[in-house]
Amino acid sequence: MNEERKKAALDYHANPEPGKICIELTKSCISQDDLALAYTPGVAEPVRAIADNIEEAYRYTAKGNLVAVITDGTAVLGLGNVGALAGKPVMEGKGVLFKKFAGINCFDIEVDAPSPEAFIETVANIAPTFGGINLEDIAAPHCFEIEKALIERLDIPVFHDDQHGTAIIIAAGLLNALQLQQKEMGQIKLVCLGAGAAGIAAMHLLLELGLKKDNIRLIDRKGVIHTGRDDLVDYKQEFAVNTKERSLLDAMTGADVLIGVSGPDLVTVEMLLAMAPKPIVFALSNPDPEIRPDLAHETRPDLLMATGRSDHPNQVNNVLGFPFIFRGALDVRASCINMAMQLAAVHAIADLAHETVPEEVLAAYQLDHLDFGFDYIIPTPLDPRLIERVAPAVARAAVDSGVARLDYPVA
Repeated sequence: MNEERKKAALDYHANPEPGKICIELTKSCISQDDLALAYTPGVAEPVRAIADNIEEAYRYTAKGNLVAVITDGTAVLGLGNVGALAGKPVMEGKGVLFKKFAGINCFDIEVDAPSPEAFIETVANIAPTFGGINLEDIAAPHCFEIEKALIERLDIPVFHDDQHGTAIIIAAGLLNALQLQQKEMGQIKLVCLGAGAAGIAAMHLLLELGLKKDNIRLIDRKGVIHTGRDDLVDYKQEFAVNTKERSLLDAMTGADVLIGVSGPDLVTVEMLLAMAPKPIVFALSNPDPEIRPDLAHETRPDLLMATGRSDHPNQVNNVLGFPFIFRGALDVRASCINMAMQLAAVHAIADLAHETVPEEVLAAYQLDHLDFGFDYIIPTPLDPRLIERVAPAVARAAVDSGVARLDYPVA
């Protein structure tokens, strides 16, 4: 960002009042009677009701439409371990997106925890307040441990968006990209450049969609993750393959798909030329992708490409998923966001890209038309149909898979 944009960003967050979110009242509070109902003595009645039956909290409090966006500040955007409080603008921003796109209220919570165990205890202890927990910007490998422990302990949805939100949008885009390039999930060779939270989660989800584990080449800072390595933690060991390939170039030779969730300019022209015919490249490092789109298209005219940027076609953006996934989960009071619900979101997002784009979306992006094809494999973030398609699909999957407390639709 240039100096002018940096100042604009600071001014946006500072004025007319600090921050991006606030609390507003939902009930009248203008008379003595209002006060008597809102607080003492009237408030005692819902307290008694909830003490007798905790499910009544969903009827008498904001719990059912309230999500906590929680971080420890160890992996904030591309800035790294900046600390919990420095992550607060991002968590507030997540709250803005939840409210704007899905009508979900949020508290952002920044936890200065000395260990994963302390973080887990903190979140578990405050969880009764919320209908769901969105974990955010927590570094690997601790993010895996934290999410797993909280899912096991809590009876509300716990979702690490950097893992599963990214994975869901990648999977939706890849389904459509494979269709356009006339390839099958079960037959492709896929390279995942980046073995952190997003990469690992994406590989798990793609396995559910038919990708073969032996056809995955997961790449970390030391190269290909293979069975001969003795330095692999469990979440990497799961994807170790028996291969002579060691470098990124080795892995990309003959590959059909590259998923980049790593860093800028790590992919060279030589690597791109080594890929199979009709390659698919998702270069998702942001703001600078693993290879520049102009260079990639110039090198491989048969390429289909996606990035994480809004100024290029096919933006892989988590806002296509997490607001509507939580909306669906909250609507049926799901106890978790399971694989069935994630897959439902994948297919709903992928299918929407095949439909006619509304005029209001074209106007928002100043376009005359937008049709399914090489420059449009996933919906745009401003598509109002996302909440109509994704949330119900997730809710129905929750009901069908037995993790919902309410039937869908909800009155």
